[in-house]
Amino acid sequence: MTTQLSTFVDLLQERADCYPDRIGYRFLNESGVEESSLTYLELHQQATTIAAALQSQGANQARVLLLYPPGLDFIAAFFGCLYAGAIAVPAYPPRPNRSLSRLQAIVENAQPKFALTNQQVLSIVKPQLNNLPGLHDLQWIVTDGLSETSPSEWQMPEISKESIAFLQYTSGSTAAPKGVMVTQGNLLHNSSLIHQAFGHSSESCGVIWLPFYHDMGLIGGILQPMYANFPVVLMSPTTFLYRPFYWLQAISRYRATTSGGPNFAYDLCVQRVTEEQRASLDLSSWEVAFSGAEPVRAETIEQFSNCFASCGFRREAFYPCYGMAETTLIVTGGNRATVPKIQSVDQDALSQNQIIPALTGETRTQTLVSCGQPLSDLNVIVVNPDTQVRCLPNEIGEIWVSGPSVAKGYWDNVGATIAYFRGYLSKDEAPFLRTGDLGFMQDGELYITGRLKDLIIIRGRNYYPQDIETTMQQSHPACKGGNGAVFTIEHHGEIRLIAVQEVNRQHFRNLNIEEVTGQIRQAVLREHELQIHTVTLIKPSSIPRTSSGKIRRFACRKYFLAQKLEVVPTQTQIPAPV
Repeated sequence: MTTQLSTFVDLLQERADCYPDRIGYRFLNESGVEESSLTYLELHQQATTIAAALQSQGANQARVLLLYPPGLDFIAAFFGCLYAGAIAVPAYPPRPNRSLSRLQAIVENAQPKFALTNQQVLSIVKPQLNNLPGLHDLQWIVTDGLSETSPSEWQMPEISKESIAFLQYTSGSTAAPKGVMVTQGNLLHNSSLIHQAFGHSSESCGVIWLPFYHDMGLIGGILQPMYANFPVVLMSPTTFLYRPFYWLQAISRYRATTSGGPNFAYDLCVQRVTEEQRASLDLSSWEVAFSGAEPVRAETIEQFSNCFASCGFRREAFYPCYGMAETTLIVTGGNRATVPKIQSVDQDALSQNQIIPALTGETRTQTLVSCGQPLSDLNVIVVNPDTQVRCLPNEIGEIWVSGPSVAKGYWDNVGATIAYFRGYLSKDEAPFLRTGDLGFMQDGELYITGRLKDLIIIRGRNYYPQDIETTMQQSHPACKGGNGAVFTIEHHGEIRLIAVQEVNRQHFRNLNIEEVTGQIRQAVLREHELQIHTVTLIKPSSIPRTSSGKIRRFACRKYFLAQKLEVVPTQTQIPAPV
């Protein structure tokens, strides 16, 4: 029945009619305790109330900014926009005493007419409205103050699969955020792919801590459970970051089958969940532990699997996958029944964009994890970004994607839409999305090696920053668990490699700076044959990140040059020996 529906408005109405009392969403508070829940009928009623308020003010096809803290209010507001025929614009909720520069950039691009929020957020934003014309001029609607409408006050909007459902603003890891135009048809197609790939059914259960205003949290955490008709338990990203045990505890308590996040989520659990806490967990129900948003690390799979094997976690549950906002969400995924495919390649060949399997006993190797095969109706190819010729299976190139999940383009940004959504191999073929990601395909499996814009080129050789950053983290106990960023700057015609590394809290107060920076230099020189010009150690948890947890290397470079990084006290930047 689901496949015959044309929009998510139809889908929620069907769920409310057929399963009115079924709880679709639960939300846990910062103590990991269930705070609130929503049945399908309650969500439908709240959505119609919000939609009626929007329709009464002429919001059809207007952009509507969504500003909510983590919680169920966001879900009602998002569906309220869909029910009104408006275009939702989810955005990072403002926090006290924090810059609103990203929010301003989104408002300037999307030009919304309305803003939906609750009393909590409005109290934070209100004092700043006079200084922010873009926000001041919006029509603000506080949804936790609306009185319930009668059914006659809401009118079913005229929308179709081609209608824009929402603008998904990119994370901004390499540039200013851009609004991806995601249609109702994109959502249904990608939801169908996730449903098939993850093996979901009405017997499934999800636990999600990912941000709702990010594609993985919104589509994977809110829309997919409704599409597949199973319940999901939600929690704040902040709760997870401070208490990662609560994530695993929720999976154990609710017998969840699906959950996941980027590499750092699994790494954080290994570092922070105690032996006593592990003894209380039963993770045997976890069938799909998805991992995406950045190249998946073999070390992460190994360490998490070993650490939580005693809790019933199975290595086969790890599900590396690949996707992005521009493809709605998922593009490739693996086989649920098998362990992720891993291969070891020659590191020197990798720096020359070549894939050569490593020989037994070789020391200069790199381990890569497959992100699975292209999912149904999606065409994935690897192309030389300079010549725009398809790469051979042993060559690294830019990943291009076409198919029904690829979005319409970027809102009010024709130049970027042409540059990224109009890749052609020949005049006779449909256009491809140029993802900006680098990788290769072998035996039908896609391997991600890095981002085109992040690639470091020194003396004609290519280096992937995440590989150097991993070496840094392993170089000294003070770096373990911290995050780093490497990038280059040009000084008087010379390309200089810069390393920025967080130190962990355990070693923060008694830090031997010369020892740590020296070991970072030695490790990078030994593993990558690279000389670091400057090593800067920064405070724990201070490195710039996107909303999905990716390291913002361009922002880190900008802060480095402006001397705005939160440098470890008393530290001076130590240049390489002459």
